[in-house]
Amino acid sequence: MLVSIALEHPHEHYTNLDVIQGKVFLRVPNPTNVSSIIVKLEGESRTRLLAPIHPNRPDKQRPVLEVHKFLYKTQIVWPANIRPEDLVNNPRASFTINAGSYEYPFQFKIPLNTACQQTNSPITNVSFSNAIPEFAKTPTQHIKATLPPSLAGFPGEAEIRYFVKVTVNRPQFFKENPRALANFTFLPIEPPRAEKTDGEAYARRQHQFLENAPSVAAGKRPSIFDRKSSGSGIPTSPTTGSVPPRVAIDARLPNPAVLTSNQDLPMRLLVRNVSPRTKNIYLQMLQIELIGYTKVRAHEVTRTESNSWILCSFSNMAIPVGSPTDAVDTEVPINPEYWSGQAIPNTVPPTFATCNLSRFYELEVRVGIGYGSYKHGEDQLVVLPLRLPVKVYSGIAPPKALLVAGKLNTTNLNVPPPQEQAPHTPTTPTHGGFGNSGGGFPGQPVQQQAAAPGYDEAPPSYEEAIGQDLPPINGYRGSYQPPPAPEGAPGFSDEKRR
Repeated sequence: MLVSIALEHPHEHYTNLDVIQGKVFLRVPNPTNVSSIIVKLEGESRTRLLAPIHPNRPDKQRPVLEVHKFLYKTQIVWPANIRPEDLVNNPRASFTINAGSYEYPFQFKIPLNTACQQTNSPITNVSFSNAIPEFAKTPTQHIKATLPPSLAGFPGEAEIRYFVKVTVNRPQFFKENPRALANFTFLPIEPPRAEKTDGEAYARRQHQFLENAPSVAAGKRPSIFDRKSSGSGIPTSPTTGSVPPRVAIDARLPNPAVLTSNQDLPMRLLVRNVSPRTKNIYLQMLQIELIGYTKVRAHEVTRTESNSWILCSFSNMAIPVGSPTDAVDTEVPINPEYWSGQAIPNTVPPTFATCNLSRFYELEVRVGIGYGSYKHGEDQLVVLPLRLPVKVYSGIAPPKALLVAGKLNTTNLNVPPPQEQAPHTPTTPTHGGFGNSGGGFPGQPVQQQAAAPGYDEAPPSYEEAIGQDLPPINGYRGSYQPPPAPEGAPGFSDEKRR
């Protein structure tokens, strides 16, 4: 008996409210007994970390495995007239299927939010590493949030995957149930955006140059007793008595600071005169880097991984910025052509938070400016790093009907909408834990304890109920290609999936 599954791929990737459909192909060489043919739509996040070394056993580290099945839907495609409760009430029932080739269509609608299974099968939660079985404990904490994107690139440590699986259940205990699996890529819709931006989020650095750098380089180093002070509180030059030149560099983004995958960086870069200057300022170097942090948790063990994408990088530019005659507080913008056209790569997953994984980002802008001359050895070159926490959105806008439904529901419940972050000036990266990045539609993630045995799951939210009646999204989808795991790297490929 051979079984296979084929998905229809109308798009490069799937998103919320999409209908995923395909066919199951079954080839039966001889008449045989079959209990049922079940197709499952599943999404799961797996993490595996090594626990800290125990003092009594320093030579061995215990691996910790955590599995969350946050999407789980089933459909019985054969027999057509059987119900799921019939299989539960009579698990030994079987039907004879004649020899031949068969096709069974199926379809599922992808929901908005996660819905973790409170209990997992021990067979599902086993993984093999170096032929040694590893078992995952049943997790006790769950986060209800928007379905996370497909995630790879951390072989054997963390992954989020989506797939459709078919199982041909046979009543004989000693016969293996034929299975087939088809993976697909998922990219979620983005959270509701503010109708208008509230100012700008920014990062700022200042630097003071030396008015007479050659004398200092020659060894004439003034002492603190030689310093004079101007009325503004800025120390004056020990040689001329004037206020030394000081500039400020600003990196600004619309507030809230959101970047969109496959779209340009909406940034402004400004150079401002804090004090008068007599010489030219030159832009010598510019590098813009997007840094992603992945927080991995496996029960009591946590770890944060980082990777980055260079959006632009220039050196030896020697571009004059403004003029020595510019007044104090004059802001000169850096030409945005250096980073325009460099879209956020399609390998960048959007910001998200799920039960055992979360992703957040920082934008680092490194600006190299020189004072007096652009020639090497004669300029005063300084590199000022600017860091700004940002969120990355998928660019897939939610349907207007869903946004209206969410607003009406929030109004009816008298629940205040989530507040946007005020503009801030970060100097060092600061981040909270899970729940500070991304969230369930339309608000923030909600952490939940595992339901007590004997109780049903909570009913779907108002937005979920409305979303199930909405058609698939017919609009911009962009592109998303999560980087694959390196060839030969360890992974979760040897798992036994029921």
